Amino acid sequence: MTGNSKYTRWFDEISIDDIPSVGGKNASLGEMYRELTDKDIKIPNGFAITADAYWHVLKSAGVLDDLKTSLEGLDIDDITDLSLRGKKARNIVLDAGIPDDLWDEIKTAYDKLCQQYGEDTDVAVRSSATAEDLPNASFAGQQETYLNIHGYHSLKDACNRCFASLFTDRAISYRVNNGFDHFTVGLSIGVMKMVRSDLASSGVIFTIDTESGFENVVFITGAYGLGENVVQGLVNPDEFYVFKPTLKEGFKPIIKKTRGSKEIKMIYGRGDSRVMTRNVDVPEADRKRYCITDDEALTLAKFAVTIEDHYSKKRKKHVPMDVEWAKDGETGELFIVQARPETVQSQKRKDVLETYYLDESTDVIVMGRSVGSKIAAGNVHVITDVSKLPDFKTGEILVADTTTPDWEPVMKRAAAIITNKGGRTCHAAIVSRELGIPAVVGTGDATEKLRDGMEVTVNCAEGDAGKVHEGILPFHIETVDLKGLEKAKTEIMMNLGNPEEAFTMSMIPNDGIGLARLEFIITSYIKVHPMALVHPEKVKDAEVLKQIEELTGRYENKADFFVEKLSEGVATITAAFHPKPVVVRMSDFKSNEYETLLGGEYFEFKESNPMIGFRGASRYYDERYREGFALECKAMKKVRDEMGLTNLILMIPFCRRVEEAEKVLEEMKKNGLVRGENGLQVYMMTEIPSNVLLIDEFSQYFDGFSIGSNDLTQLTLGIDRDSEILASSFDERDEAVKKIVSMAIQGAKRNNKHSGLCGQAPSDYPEFAEFLVREGIDSISLNPDSVMKITLKVLEIEKGIGR
Repeated sequence: MTGNSKYTRWFDEISIDDIPSVGGKNASLGEMYRELTDKDIKIPNGFAITADAYWHVLKSAGVLDDLKTSLEGLDIDDITDLSLRGKKARNIVLDAGIPDDLWDEIKTAYDKLCQQYGEDTDVAVRSSATAEDLPNASFAGQQETYLNIHGYHSLKDACNRCFASLFTDRAISYRVNNGFDHFTVGLSIGVMKMVRSDLASSGVIFTIDTESGFENVVFITGAYGLGENVVQGLVNPDEFYVFKPTLKEGFKPIIKKTRGSKEIKMIYGRGDSRVMTRNVDVPEADRKRYCITDDEALTLAKFAVTIEDHYSKKRKKHVPMDVEWAKDGETGELFIVQARPETVQSQKRKDVLETYYLDESTDVIVMGRSVGSKIAAGNVHVITDVSKLPDFKTGEILVADTTTPDWEPVMKRAAAIITNKGGRTCHAAIVSRELGIPAVVGTGDATEKLRDGMEVTVNCAEGDAGKVHEGILPFHIETVDLKGLEKAKTEIMMNLGNPEEAFTMSMIPNDGIGLARLEFIITSYIKVHPMALVHPEKVKDAEVLKQIEELTGRYENKADFFVEKLSEGVATITAAFHPKPVVVRMSDFKSNEYETLLGGEYFEFKESNPMIGFRGASRYYDERYREGFALECKAMKKVRDEMGLTNLILMIPFCRRVEEAEKVLEEMKKNGLVRGENGLQVYMMTEIPSNVLLIDEFSQYFDGFSIGSNDLTQLTLGIDRDSEILASSFDERDEAVKKIVSMAIQGAKRNNKHSGLCGQAPSDYPEFAEFLVREGIDSISLNPDSVMKITLKVLEIEKGIGR
């Protein structure tokens, strides 16, 4: 759609090199429209009103000097002064109006767009500053966007307001903080066809994990209606994580998804009103389902990866992207409506690892989604009305229903931010990341439970769940310089149970996961005894049945809930450390622990000593649990076969006899998990003396052995590891324990099998780690907070013995 226009340019005439002329947003839209539509990525057509047009507005009206005067002597820390000057500057631009020659061009371009999409077509009018979307400054949300604009009158008004929005309070403050001159930054406007997401859904995508900086996932958020509610944090959206490497191989790796509450949606306003958009309640049935299907999430992930690959190739380096998407409710098509470089995680140093640890804990007052991985403490300041913003003091904890870009001058003073609403791509989350402060968003009730002046600690250092603790608690920060760190010959692996910590923990130098426990996933996310999902008719307690229904309501087959949640938890850990090995231990609850799960009392029985009772391998082929084990197998098969995460190794715990090993492997085979097929390896926990004494025989059934030092010590010394009376005698460094551990390592070597240890001992006792290295163990699996300390110790030992 080329022409001789002076102030307008169509998307197919624009590339990413045109930021000085059309701003970052329009330059990116043009780049994608030109380069990626032939790769099946849909971009709505439109045109840019150039920055030259903005300068033409100011010069034609002769107001540039007045504008400069309005901002002379500005103090952005004085909120009242900033508000008065911002309003004056905006009014100067609004009063300037749009010159006739410029308006004629805009009308002509709009008419052409109507020829393509239909008479009186609906458009989005979007600001695009010439300094925005730079690698180190996003400028996201600093200027205004106007949606569902029809006809000349509304279009002219929206364009005029867009030009004026270069001087919103937040844009003025943002430019000062980022070192931009107000009068070297111009404003372009994008006029593009609306996608009818008011009839469907929309959201934001990042091609990097927003909290940890883990680069191998696509993070998708979405909610019903137009996208402003997601961006502004007015709704708690749905979330999807898709694993890039196996997505590119043709698998369907949605490794995790979380359903948001999505209480409201933004739709088109009534035709007889000047209200162009409005919010309405979402029906209860729609809130309880995801706003897009799994297949649509995978399609969006492919779009995002294609966009990331294009920009990375263009800039000759990896460029994580921040992308906006929309689904058209009339056609069912998915569109990309914006893309910009991600500006927080991609700018962080990769050679320094900074980890926050809370030293003490108190009651949690509210919980939500964590943003960042830091901890902060201070006094609460609840703000329920924008007029109260000037009262906020530096170092306080800002608590609000939600935040908007107008709050930014105050947000930079906060020690942390807490909101009732919003997901990880909302305004509060984005700004918190840029400021480097922790935030807890989507709490639901922070403004009710927190009061002005309360002392609290905001803890975002423990994975997805952001916690607000009572009182000001001590914490410490560990910083590790990763530059030039040597790699030990002995594999240093990690023990991990919480999937929420996986992306962050993967940044610590490691050789994979030596022990991932299913128990945390089952107790935290599933909460129901697997047999109660297979046989709900055996559960007689009405209250328990009600709780199970609340958890599994959207699943026609209740057992599918168990499989989906377990597979997501395991997949998150396995993806985080891909392609390194991740050893997942099949369930090892004792009967008294299983009984505490919802419905558990109907499937368990009282044992006098559950520690050496009906646990581990003995359950898997027994009629009392066989169907539950089948669900575990189904989840593991999904992770390996559907998601493509074949670095998953399965481990069988508490396998007492060789005949039992044979029965368990046969049970796995019935459920589609065949040792050796598709590279499947199966390890055995070596935690019973019989495992060591018969290691040659067990070697016929397993690919590796992982010594569980806690149980092996217990059963070698005959000490209940939970006994307080005998606690002082429970010691993995006992000579008898060391001798049997040595036998296990040498037995594995003799049979050419992997040998590892995944107990607590090496984390607590560096001398025990030294013993293992001298014995020639293949891997040591440690708690994450011990990895760096023990790695350095192992390197020292290996040098000493010439390994």
